Amino acid sequence: MQSHRAVLLNAAMTATMHVRTAADTVVSALPLPHVYGTVVMNSALLYGGTLVLIERFSEAEMLAAIQTYRATLLDGVPTMYMYLLNYPELDTYDLSSLTRCAVGGQTMPVAKMQEVEQRFGVPLIELWGMTEIAGLGTTHPFYGINRHGSIGMALPYTECRIADSGDATLTLGVDEVGELMVRGPHVMQGYYGNEAATRATIEPDGWLHTGDVARMDKDGYIFIVDRKKDMIITGGYNIYPAEIEQVVAAHPAVAMVAVGSVPDELRGELARAYVVLKSNAHVSEAEVIAFCREKLANYKLPRSVKFVADLPKTSTGKIMRRQLKTLDG
Repeated sequence: MQSHRAVLLNAAMTATMHVRTAADTVVSALPLPHVYGTVVMNSALLYGGTLVLIERFSEAEMLAAIQTYRATLLDGVPTMYMYLLNYPELDTYDLSSLTRCAVGGQTMPVAKMQEVEQRFGVPLIELWGMTEIAGLGTTHPFYGINRHGSIGMALPYTECRIADSGDATLTLGVDEVGELMVRGPHVMQGYYGNEAATRATIEPDGWLHTGDVARMDKDGYIFIVDRKKDMIITGGYNIYPAEIEQVVAAHPAVAMVAVGSVPDELRGELARAYVVLKSNAHVSEAEVIAFCREKLANYKLPRSVKFVADLPKTSTGKIMRRQLKTLDG
């Protein structure tokens, strides 16, 4: 349950951080029932911008819309950008009107963010949010430091902290890993008809459990480590899929990657990388694992690599890690 104040304030503060104004033309294929799509729509409507909606994402339609309408801003989830990067005709479109792009919905490997900036010629601003806060909780200021790998810092009027995973009342220090918690005027009123779930999610003092494992650096920039529920436990070691994905995504042959788990009698479960290759690219399983070995501790290495044509995604374009097992058949 959300208040009107929460929804409108979120759009206002997002517009403030990204400098979304009446001068902007925004292209988006984000579903409008989703909070990211809602914030993009509301910020355009509230402040006089032009919103170009793509009914269903396709590389050609999105690129054509940017070129035709001289868009200044593109919003999307990581998979949309990865599809665009792998699109053979990308360089034939005129994208010179863009002044910035924004990405959210899921963490994006730094290597792919850098590639977007290189190919599109504009900054890529990462953001983070969730349904329970009516949209964004953090992002980077357009006129500030854009620290890749980070989801930025708290929106105005919003507080963020990293809490001890075992005791939410304890706030951790710089770069210590715990649960990201949020407090502010856009925290939900609760789950309709489910008081127990509401109490489990919102602390009596207003702090909301996000379920995201994160750390905060000395400058207040927040880095998502992974979702709590996606953690893989191998022989007693905690492995976060996003860390492996960051490394695999940096391989020049990789277009997209997601990491899931496979059962193992000895160690409980092992990490497996599901890889979509770039057009006309070739690499072996052994080469991918060797590439990871240079950057990851031995226990974090993916123990197998499966090459696939595509990855399972939600209607918003998020990769569904728990559906990766369906690719093993």
